[in-house]
Amino acid sequence: MQFLLLSATGTIVSVVIAVLAVGLVAFGIGYQIWCKKKGKSSCGCDCSSCGGCCHTRKKKEK
Repeated sequence: MQFLLLSATGTIVSVVIAVLAVGLVAFGIGYQIWCKKKGKSSCGCDCSSCGGCCHTRKKKEK
């Protein structure tokens, strides 16, 4: 009986972890889509290459 309880608990924990992992991935994808629709890039700049050239204060003020 105790083995059955531990097995059921392990299964429940595994399912909860899987649901959280899938939810986290879905949130990440949804957030990227939302940012893209709002015109935001992942690095927060408008240049094609985010090598740090566009993160200066001078570029933002122009």
